[in-house]
Amino acid sequence: MAVETRRQARQPEGKAAMTTEQAMDGSVEFHRNPRYISQLTRNTFAMVLAGGRGSRLQGLTDWRAKPAVPFGGKFRIIDFTLSNCVNSGVRRIGVATQYKSQSLIRHLHLAWSFLDGRMGEFIEIMPAQQQVDESFWYRGTADAVYQNLREISHAKPDYVLVLSGDHIYRMDYGRLLAAHVEREADLTVACIQVPLHEASSFGVMAVDADNRIQAFDEKPANAQPMPDNPAVALTSMGVYVFNMRFLCEQLQRDADDPKSSHDFGKDVIPHCVRHYHSYAHNFADVRVGEGDEAPYWRDVGTLDAYWEANMDLLQVSPHLNLYDDSWPIWTWQPQVPPAKFVHDDDTRRGVAMDSLVAGGSIISGATIRRTMLFYGGHVHSHSVIEDSILLPKVVVGRNCQLRKCIVDRGCHIPEGTQIGIDPHEDRQRFHVTASGITLVTRTMLGQDVNILR
Repeated sequence: MAVETRRQARQPEGKAAMTTEQAMDGSVEFHRNPRYISQLTRNTFAMVLAGGRGSRLQGLTDWRAKPAVPFGGKFRIIDFTLSNCVNSGVRRIGVATQYKSQSLIRHLHLAWSFLDGRMGEFIEIMPAQQQVDESFWYRGTADAVYQNLREISHAKPDYVLVLSGDHIYRMDYGRLLAAHVEREADLTVACIQVPLHEASSFGVMAVDADNRIQAFDEKPANAQPMPDNPAVALTSMGVYVFNMRFLCEQLQRDADDPKSSHDFGKDVIPHCVRHYHSYAHNFADVRVGEGDEAPYWRDVGTLDAYWEANMDLLQVSPHLNLYDDSWPIWTWQPQVPPAKFVHDDDTRRGVAMDSLVAGGSIISGATIRRTMLFYGGHVHSHSVIEDSILLPKVVVGRNCQLRKCIVDRGCHIPEGTQIGIDPHEDRQRFHVTASGITLVTRTMLGQDVNILR
């Protein structure tokens, strides 16, 4: 059990501790209110970590960062975290970028420029740029925030949300902040239960009856189950709330430690758990619009997980409801005409069943089933596509057959091509996962003709 060395919960200088009601500007308690925007959210800075390599997504991240990978027919992965911020009333946002970030930066400019600096709102891109020393890259997640403390301090926040930019979920950060203040916490970690066999990929924690974190173990080989349910473990979502002054102290301490890997999960969070007031907060209490269903949170870090999460959206009543206009997912997409389905002959008919088809797409005498077609796609006559994801501007020639494929942006599938039918043949040209999902990229097709070598 962790030993408390000193009470370190701090309120912003010059301010008394806020009750939940004060934090909500006089409204009812946060756990009875589904959503609010308050002075508390306005005084918060969100730091989104979007610099990971995303190498487990194979060719999908050859030329883009993982948060910039398209998802859900029209979005990018990072849009979900940023939409949570905006919908929660947290509208001062920094995005730390690093690897292969140009398409991500372009998307942030196009999709998120509506935040109005005149109203104290902004989204600021924070690339690795030798802020502290001659090390060009961020050395870890904690170092990414540490190197930008000067910029964060300019916003004079009372609280800092540290968020991952590569997860799919909907969360009201306002209620998370209110719980943090009510407990007089130094650190609050959003948590979720995951099956025990998956827990080794996450930070696993143990908590007491008051949800005070007693232990935190980052990606343990043998995760400890929850005492009341041996089939699951309590894990971190990579969503943290810090008091600003406390965060500065902890990041400076970590930066001065030559033995640290400068990572939140490996270094900063375990230290805070041992010495300060650190609490876990159940995602089920701050999720949005899921009723009595299990909380929806997905790490789409592998091709199989990415395919499954997209396929989930094709269900009649998907767990993640993109049609809930009370919590919209904001994004940018080009101005394109509506999707078009042409030909209604006995020999060829343009149809889509149990599918999502984005604007600018043309289904010309082809059949698609349980498929997600992003904008600008064109599927020609007599082709059949099943259980697949086609990213923007994919062209499929005549008489093709695709099954359980992920086809990257801009690919041209030649006439008569079959993919997903013969796994042995597919492995000669493409990447096939253990579960039989086939990834197709322009490089694999020999179509990256404009890339300088």
